[in-house]
Amino acid sequence: MEKFIKITSKAIPLAIENVDTDQIIPARFLKATDKKGFGDNVFRDWRFDKNGELNTEFSLNNTSYSGNILIAGDNFGCGSSREHAAWALVGYGFKVIVSSFFADIFKGNALNNGLLPLQVSPTFLAVLMKSVQENPATEIEVDLENQTISLLEKSISESFEIDSYKKTCMINGYDDIDYLLSKKEMIEAFEAQRIQLK
Repeated sequence: MEKFIKITSKAIPLAIENVDTDQIIPARFLKATDKKGFGDNVFRDWRFDKNGELNTEFSLNNTSYSGNILIAGDNFGCGSSREHAAWALVGYGFKVIVSSFFADIFKGNALNNGLLPLQVSPTFLAVLMKSVQENPATEIEVDLENQTISLLEKSISESFEIDSYKKTCMINGYDDIDYLLSKKEMIEAFEAQRIQLK
């Protein structure tokens, strides 16, 4: 995974609540076991109509918006436990999803794939959403090390919580195996000590 310490980016608003994993990546695209290509079908049934034409009213298709931060409504990632939803969002290019609430399983899947599910207060989320909708050039700074998200044009910020282990993994670009390998010398020293005690 890529290291994540701090990013500054424009954002794409998705002012829809209760977005479930089937809306993020429809079930018919789950046959593959490789992560490649899932980004092409993120929000497929919202991005395209039944004839396969782009839905120009959907925010991801609005050329005014860009960036690798998605500002979503409340209760993002509910529904089934499919990890493919995180794969699709990462494949599309998102690095941060901001919401006032995330489903627990989605949150875990996101963190395991280098995608930061950043939970803010409903009030701060409303400010972010309105700011981006009114001015697509709005920039947002996410500082994982200091656990803050800032709306730069208004000089306001809010702190957020994250599991300390997952924070360490994201900052260093580790998956679970990489983390264990980073502790190899400590593990070997512990094993050697145990052998001496026998």
